[in-house]
Amino acid sequence: MLFRDLGPFHTTAIGHGEMPLTIENNRGHDVGIETLHASLDAGCRHIDTAWAYYTPGEEEQTGEKLTREALESWNGPRDEVTVATKVGLRRAWEGDKPVWPRDGKPEHLIEYGKQSAMALGVDSIDLLYLHRHDPEVPYNESVEGIKALLDQGVAQWAGVSNVSIEQLDIARGILGDKLVAVQNQYSPIHLETQDTLDYCAELGLAFVCWSPLGGYRHPYDESKFDPFREVAVARGVSYQQVVLAWELAKGDHMFVIPGAHRPETILDSLKASDLELTEEELAKLG
Repeated sequence: MLFRDLGPFHTTAIGHGEMPLTIENNRGHDVGIETLHASLDAGCRHIDTAWAYYTPGEEEQTGEKLTREALESWNGPRDEVTVATKVGLRRAWEGDKPVWPRDGKPEHLIEYGKQSAMALGVDSIDLLYLHRHDPEVPYNESVEGIKALLDQGVAQWAGVSNVSIEQLDIARGILGDKLVAVQNQYSPIHLETQDTLDYCAELGLAFVCWSPLGGYRHPYDESKFDPFREVAVARGVSYQQVVLAWELAKGDHMFVIPGAHRPETILDSLKASDLELTEEELAKLG
């Protein structure tokens, strides 16, 4: 496995994005535990979850609770695993459509953070992100809520997610050296956060890609992956491995957290740690 420094944590560059295991269309509790155990057994040491990873209308925080159960029932070295979670979103239905209402009120974020620590079964969360900006709350006020959780010891280190450079600078001004990571969407079909990715490299912050393989909840242009498929065929690997290796080659500050509905999928993704693309291949992929 490829290890990199994510703030103070020396952890795997390929983490496990827990979300698909506990939002709608998941394959159930047992498959979720089996999938997390499979990635941990394969050497993954970074799990990413969130307060809002649950099916709308059902029990809240099932993602965090599943993560805790998987770690408590795993026979490996728990102290080697970094767990990140996020606060600031909830779940609901709009008709038959699942949505993600935002709640960035600082007093609510403080309460959510404490609930996250309880659900994860920890005294202090390794890494806590502000999930997304709530447009009804000034961004600096929401970040102050995250800072309060750090000051109270509910979380050790902080990150921000789904941010612009302007928002990142606001967070830096409030959180200082306690801000260690940015989690934005990035993939061959979502290149709009390239500026934030580059800025993180300048600042020495980790950039964590969510949905690094494009995601599965929304349609997208599959042709964007054609060059990756060509390289994959030549290498005899899955194109998903090529995509993840391409992202990791963007810099030593890059991390990816692919999701999976079943063990086979995450185990394939983790193999990208061993895939080193040539300069010619990287040039072809862009």
